[in-house]
Amino acid sequence: MAQLHDLTALEQGAAVRAGEVSPVELTEHYLERIGRLDATVGAFVTVTPETARKQAADAESAASAARREGRALPPLHGVPVPVKDLSQVAGVRCTMGSAAYAGNVATTDDHLVTRLREAGTVLLGKTSTPEFGLSSHTENALVPPARTPWDLGRSAGGSSGGAAAAVAAGLAPLAHGSDGGGSIRIPASACGLFGIKPSRGRVSPGPLLHDVTGLLTHGPLARTVADAAALLDALAGPMPGDPYAAPSLPPGETFAEHARRAPGRLRIGRITEAPVPGVEVHPECRRAAEETADLLRELGHDVEELTLPGDESLARAFVTVWDVLSTVIPVPPGGEQLLLPLTRHLRERGARVTATEFAAALQRMRGIAQLVDDVLQAPGTGYDVLLSPTLARLPLPVGGLRNDDDPEREFADVAGFTPFCPLYNATGRPAVSVPLHWTPEGLPVGIMLGGRYGDEAGLISLSAQLEEARPWAGRRPALW
Repeated sequence: MAQLHDLTALEQGAAVRAGEVSPVELTEHYLERIGRLDATVGAFVTVTPETARKQAADAESAASAARREGRALPPLHGVPVPVKDLSQVAGVRCTMGSAAYAGNVATTDDHLVTRLREAGTVLLGKTSTPEFGLSSHTENALVPPARTPWDLGRSAGGSSGGAAAAVAAGLAPLAHGSDGGGSIRIPASACGLFGIKPSRGRVSPGPLLHDVTGLLTHGPLARTVADAAALLDALAGPMPGDPYAAPSLPPGETFAEHARRAPGRLRIGRITEAPVPGVEVHPECRRAAEETADLLRELGHDVEELTLPGDESLARAFVTVWDVLSTVIPVPPGGEQLLLPLTRHLRERGARVTATEFAAALQRMRGIAQLVDDVLQAPGTGYDVLLSPTLARLPLPVGGLRNDDDPEREFADVAGFTPFCPLYNATGRPAVSVPLHWTPEGLPVGIMLGGRYGDEAGLISLSAQLEEARPWAGRRPALW
């Protein structure tokens, strides 16, 4: 028999609106699964049962009133959605994945949390992240590592690894994540999920930790394209004080509607080599990209081979900016010794960057982004979408990326693991990871699609077309 967690998030929302399922019943179902399975997959840093039960009861009351009065409710009303532990929820512990923040309780909601409240979602808790979100695994000093449910000996990736593990294990129907260099797409690939890294400025990062570099954004992790699009609808929109704002959809349109629209015929450039010199791409990752290119051609799209030249200057600029970003989160007095070696290493490097060097790195990053945009959007020769593997390697063993003895080596290994992702953070373009491929051993391999700035809608339509052609949501790990 189907269980509640077998339903998609949108199916759950529809059942709540119809009175067929109570938000309280949904919440208790997920809290029970978290209590039973979270120690196995390492998804949560903090579970919030009291908050969840209160919000679920309020959501049920609102749903009952809406049914009596014939009023519409948001699509995800009453649906549980955990928040990554780099974001603030007033009254809830926010550790940033760090022992230095183990007792920190947020006093203010981030704007995205405000939007989730307005959408009527229920907070199950805060999902795990590496310290300050700085690495591509999810292993910190507070809780067990986040593991992909497809192979519990392997990492869920990072930095939104806890969010991805929760959704892939059926501990939440969908989840919030954030992405500064691949942190939504990496765990989406490792956990067999669909993840959206939106355009710069699509989701407000405020009010406390605005990222003036433009690398960081927030977005959804989900089992289906339609679920992710609905969560993006809930999260999206500018707020006062935002340093960037993405182009709005036409009045009355939603991203969820684009999951039901055909994308039209597209010109797609398939990236054949990693844009980081010296990085070898795993054969299964190559095969996934080749098979996806063939499928896209079958669906009527034009796919051409494309090589992006490896550019050391972009990599150097990105690393300089990343080093500086690692210093932005203040550490409480006496807390520096509690930081992990990678965090201390990056903060020490970031502290040595001069203002002139930082400005030059930002300018270099913007210049290369402009060059990429000019080439890829040239009339007659440009591309609507770029196709590549999401990662250069299969999901890594737990501990396979973390290197406390040599944090410089760890950071270099991150570049070899995820060479394709940072381009879209540097350019501000949207990108998605689509779970189209599995290895013979049953490991998921994500495919990345990158779009024009502001065109999440087009990526959603294309991803939904791929999902219809090769459905993946019926695949479930053994612990499901």
